[in-house]
Amino acid sequence: MRLKKSLGQHFLHREDIAERIANSLIHEDKYNLIVEVGPGSGMMTKYLIERKQNLIAIEADRDLIMPLSMTFPMLNVLHKDFLKVKLDEVTTGQFGLIGNYPYNISSQILFKMLENRQLVPEMVGMFQKEVALRIIAPPGNKVYGVISVLIQAYYSGEYLFTVDKGAFKPPPKVQSGVIRLVRRDIEDIPCEYSLFKRVVKTTFGQRRKMLRNTMKQFINDPEVLNEEFFQQRPERLSVQDFIDLTIRVEGFNKAEEEKEKGEE
Repeated sequence: MRLKKSLGQHFLHREDIAERIANSLIHEDKYNLIVEVGPGSGMMTKYLIERKQNLIAIEADRDLIMPLSMTFPMLNVLHKDFLKVKLDEVTTGQFGLIGNYPYNISSQILFKMLENRQLVPEMVGMFQKEVALRIIAPPGNKVYGVISVLIQAYYSGEYLFTVDKGAFKPPPKVQSGVIRLVRRDIEDIPCEYSLFKRVVKTTFGQRRKMLRNTMKQFINDPEVLNEEFFQQRPERLSVQDFIDLTIRVEGFNKAEEEKEKGEE
């Protein structure tokens, strides 16, 4: 197979690791379909197809579609870019998401999962190790950041194991890490998600600054910003702290709107 750098391809060639990743989907009672992103040579596909759930493989590389279809005649292979697929058109039911994700789009895959979180109760994936650690990092950790907060608002995460460079052809320049994410038992967080996302991104955009400086665009009240809570930097805040902060911003905005109406 001819590798395509534009697709970030590194094919896994270790059978034991492929089987271990495939078996890391453990909440099969929550769904009857598995979606594999980037099956490549089908190394992991062979183990996923043995499971009791149905399987759909989404592959962006046209040259791999025919080999996959010939090797697995019963497999439903979609020649599509996963990031452009409308998942609610692939299935109306819930599914387990899994893949050896291309490093160059791995974060985008997670954000797409978040957008479709009502469909994805469980995700298992192989990422660049430092990205995997960032996703599940707790508050106070130096790599805790935007993706940590946004993912952990809806999913609990677990680092499963590290995969060495030599397990791939060609070997990448970095180690890989496999994680599992399981959706929390909540329908949604109690604040507007788009505002929550803006608050998180804004504060971590200047992570060395205290909230009293980064939150000025959301809360234009010096008295509020002088409170002890706003003397913290974003990496000290838990996911719940960010939710509470967003709720407070919503309250401040509502009060400002009512004040403006009263002055009209």
